[in-house]
Amino acid sequence: MRIVLPPEAVPSAWYNVVPDLPAPLEPPLHPGTRQPVGPEDLAPLFPEALILQEVTSDPWVEIPGPVLDVLRLWRPTPLVRARRLEAALGTPARIYYKDESVSPAGSHKPNTAVAQAFYNQQAGTTRLTTETGAGQWGSALAFASALFGLECKVYMVRASFQQKPYRRVLMETWGASVVPSPVADPEHPGSLGTAISDAVADAAGRADTHYALGSVLNHVLLHQTVIGLEAKEQLAKAGETRPDLVIGSCGGGSNLGGLALPFVPDPEVALLAVEPASCPTLTAGRFDYDFGDTAGLTPLLSMYTLGHDFVPPTIHAGGLRYHGDAPIISNLVRHGRMGAAAYPQGKVFEAAVLFARTQGSVPAPETAHAIRAAIDEALRCKETGEERVILFSYSGHGLLDLQAYDDHLAGRLPDA
Repeated sequence: MRIVLPPEAVPSAWYNVVPDLPAPLEPPLHPGTRQPVGPEDLAPLFPEALILQEVTSDPWVEIPGPVLDVLRLWRPTPLVRARRLEAALGTPARIYYKDESVSPAGSHKPNTAVAQAFYNQQAGTTRLTTETGAGQWGSALAFASALFGLECKVYMVRASFQQKPYRRVLMETWGASVVPSPVADPEHPGSLGTAISDAVADAAGRADTHYALGSVLNHVLLHQTVIGLEAKEQLAKAGETRPDLVIGSCGGGSNLGGLALPFVPDPEVALLAVEPASCPTLTAGRFDYDFGDTAGLTPLLSMYTLGHDFVPPTIHAGGLRYHGDAPIISNLVRHGRMGAAAYPQGKVFEAAVLFARTQGSVPAPETAHAIRAAIDEALRCKETGEERVILFSYSGHGLLDLQAYDDHLAGRLPDA
């Protein structure tokens, strides 16, 4: 079953969860003074429109027409009921997934990349820098930059740069320049923290350049809420009152937030973040102020963190190799509104292969974390007889991650 909405059903406004959080967010702190940052502190990195979205308490933020025009190239994305997976598991649960892999870049990331490119173009910016882990965010920003006539420089985590060469080719096809990070240490495997440092340092040194972030910040999660807003309407068309459980993989928190945040006001809907056991920020990190990058150039954010100098093992789910989490996601977990779970790489790929052999499509390693949790919950329902509705984010395809599948199928994939 595929529930597809017409292009005019793309939401006309983003949902801002901040007024509905269980507790107020702690303000970001200046890296030098350790005082709350103001708009002038963020101006070297972001256009004014995004800074205002970062701090707004308005429950809804209108989506500009030019952004909607681009989003309608692939949105609304399908909501799919995974009937073949249900049958293979023998579960009474009903499993749905929101398929974000149909975007031009193959993931959820263009939802915010298009908005960020638009606002930067409107502000007169001609060049953007960014980081990317697995290459999904870098691909999305390269795509969006091409549409809005911006130059794009991507600092790609070195481990992923080496593991996923065709992600680099995709970015370069859209006109981006891609280099491995950290640039100063060719032997370092890199992390999202080091790549952020490289991208921020680049942007801060040029008047024509702004920095674009693919996750973590409030305005990024805001832009992603089109996912959950569409899913609510699609579930209603499928005859479902609400999901019982919403699941998303979590690195920084953008795809998880995009699907889950519109359900936060409904206490009957459980929310679950799923992360790698090798980078367990929510399940084993501390809640504290920490830098968003390794070099300490960014503001300090109040979040769950493993420490900004933590370098995760080089697992194939490169988009989840981040030392911290979005303050919004951290707030929800800390105050009990959202749960968290961590899985080793082997169990994640077992779930990915089962999904591919039942539903047909090959998920990205990041997406496979959400699939693993959805399968485990469906199996629990099989034991208890509960007919729960499970909704998860299919945040990206794995067609450029086949080396990871080759390693798994050949028994070369370690549980770091």
